[in-house]
Amino acid sequence: MFNDSDMLRHVLRAMRFTASCFCLAAASGHGAAHASGEPKIAVTDLTYEEKVSQYFRVVSASSRSSIDASASERETDHSYAARSRVRGQSESSYHEEEGVYTYIDRGELRTYTADLKGALLKSGQIRLVQARPYVGKPTERIYDIIARIKQGFYPGADYVLFGSVSNIAFRQEAMPLAMGSSTTANLTLDLVADFSLINTRTYEVKAAFSASGSGQDTKIISRAGDRVVLNRGKVMQETSRSLAENAYVEMMTQLGFARATVGRNSSGAGDGSPASGSRYSGTGADGRPAAEPVVEPVRVYR
Repeated sequence: MFNDSDMLRHVLRAMRFTASCFCLAAASGHGAAHASGEPKIAVTDLTYEEKVSQYFRVVSASSRSSIDASASERETDHSYAARSRVRGQSESSYHEEEGVYTYIDRGELRTYTADLKGALLKSGQIRLVQARPYVGKPTERIYDIIARIKQGFYPGADYVLFGSVSNIAFRQEAMPLAMGSSTTANLTLDLVADFSLINTRTYEVKAAFSASGSGQDTKIISRAGDRVVLNRGKVMQETSRSLAENAYVEMMTQLGFARATVGRNSSGAGDGSPASGSRYSGTGADGRPAAEPVVEPVRVYR
């Protein structure tokens, strides 16, 4: 038989056990909610397709000749006879052909996505999963992102950010300065890419946008005949960073993680394009404040 004090101790022990179970369940639920608030995204290399035209000229020539000669003599006491025969043959041929050969070149650019990955990591709201590069033949199947998801190219990823190049062009220009005899040499790279964020389980497109990037290197030529070497690596780096800034703002805005506020450019005109002083504000889907990645200004070295 239990007395009143024994019964009270049993009741208190049971209440403490129930409370501890409730705390554990709440903690595990909070952890699951926190993990679900940070989707895992795999960023692919930029896929490209380009029509390539090449000039060709083929020249072939051949020559063949032969000579056949024979001679005979006949002499008797009363006569003498001699006979000879020569036969020659020559044959030659010449062929020339020229034109333009056109074909489709496809593949993936192994650059221009590292800065985008870095911006997503700095936000604190995205977890990145390493994507496997495309290793198949460069056919139209390189654009079949659903097939690549089914083949396990992005293990553990909730979403795949698939990007393809719509335009990329280097420009090298020289322009005289208004004063004096100096000229400027410019190397510019413009890149435009189309992106789609795809759910790896339902294949639903969660975000779709285009982003552009640009970089430039400028040198001054003081005297005629001088040669300068333009910094191609600097131009590519600036292009990658500006592309990452544009793509980051578009994707985070469409996902609802952050609200992008674009400042005015240096001339004071609000043209809607991201300026070097752009900042990102707002709160994420889980209620946490959005991070403000540091955007470096573009420097033009003269």
